[in-house]
Amino acid sequence: MTTYTKITPDILNQLIAIVGADNILTDHTAIENYSHDETEDLVYYPEVVAKPRTVEQISALMKFCNEQLIPVTPRGAGTGLAGGALAVNGGLMISMELFNKILGIDEQNLQATVEPGVITETFMNAVAEKGLLYPVDPASKGSCFIGGNVANCSGGPRVVKYGTIREYVLNLQVVLPSGDVIWTGANTLKYASGYNLTQLLIGSEGTLGIVTKIVTKLIPKPTLDALMLASFATNEDACAAVSAIFRAGVVPSAVEFMERKGIEWVIEHDGINFDLKDGIGAFLLIEADGTNQDVIFADCEKINEVLEQHNCREVLFADTSAQKEELWRIRRTMAVSVKSNSVYKEEDTVVPRAALPQLIKGIKEIGAKYGFESVCYGHAGDGNLHVNIVKAGMSDADWNSKLKDGITEVFELTVALGGTLSGEHGIGLVQKSFMSLKYTPVHFAIWKGIKAIFDPNGILNPGKIF
Repeated sequence: MTTYTKITPDILNQLIAIVGADNILTDHTAIENYSHDETEDLVYYPEVVAKPRTVEQISALMKFCNEQLIPVTPRGAGTGLAGGALAVNGGLMISMELFNKILGIDEQNLQATVEPGVITETFMNAVAEKGLLYPVDPASKGSCFIGGNVANCSGGPRVVKYGTIREYVLNLQVVLPSGDVIWTGANTLKYASGYNLTQLLIGSEGTLGIVTKIVTKLIPKPTLDALMLASFATNEDACAAVSAIFRAGVVPSAVEFMERKGIEWVIEHDGINFDLKDGIGAFLLIEADGTNQDVIFADCEKINEVLEQHNCREVLFADTSAQKEELWRIRRTMAVSVKSNSVYKEEDTVVPRAALPQLIKGIKEIGAKYGFESVCYGHAGDGNLHVNIVKAGMSDADWNSKLKDGITEVFELTVALGGTLSGEHGIGLVQKSFMSLKYTPVHFAIWKGIKAIFDPNGILNPGKIF
């Protein structure tokens, strides 16, 4: 295990010489916002925060820290949910907030080059103005950075039709722990030239290198869409309908699951006017998009037939853009609403979508066993269910001592159903203790070997993933 070097006044002066005094934070109050992300109950202060402006500055910082054995934590917007950007060993935090430029949108080749500190929604809107679509849209798209999305392999509702971020990143400029700067691939749609370093870096959570430029693929933007909200008596009915939609030959652009309790808390927290009827236990928010209204309507009719076969109680079609936005707002604000109501822990499970009914049924049974409640919602179309475990009437002693056993059983169930530990939030700090439920010593040996090649001194985002 590496023995890390504390940042002394002399080391601080050398960091200042690289990025300038205006781009260095050391005051405890000034770095408070960098001591946490959106993960519950975790706070770790870096010793120093640097805000570089150029690739050359990041290269110099990494080279110096590698020589001095100073731990480095790269950070985006701080919206992570797994503690992946927390400075658990102190040291230097490199904030990418000043890397916030869209460097170019290539309309001829349907590509864009963007810096990692650009807010995801800002980028989506910029390409949309040119009639193009970047479809990776996590719920935090209005605040998260695209670099953080790359680091965590983030997703969102439209993964189900358009694919994950892995399908949209063509090439990355990366600063390695040594300070060397490389491009991981090529700005081409095909790549069969050696090991694919681009795909390796996606989802590596800042443990192998610091991304400084991102080349993305774009696609033509669909001009039309339809949105429907289907209600069901039970969670299992709603979840069973999901895979049936795809078996019927329809690929919606989004299929989102929402449990009744989540809707109730959104109504309470956000004051949304929504008619939540008795006897309804769950909802599916289903979107179909394209460029031909007749095709979209035909898909919606086929979806409606499937819903009727799975005990759907009612289907509401959004008639206006305002109605669509209001329905999407319910889904996107659900996480915030849950946080505002109770002490909680959020888990990010993913299974083959046909296994969703068994997953949610098992989660409720595990909750009853251990005494916790759960509010579930997520991207049902790709089998990704966010499980918000709510303390409710659970005693402090049980919450602190028994909860991990309950979470372990949730992950054991997830793995038994053919799933894995995270669909889009990453492993980071909080999930790494569960990795052995899914992966073997051989996996760990391979990962550690990869880490050693990229980062032999173990200075970059140490203590994460495994």
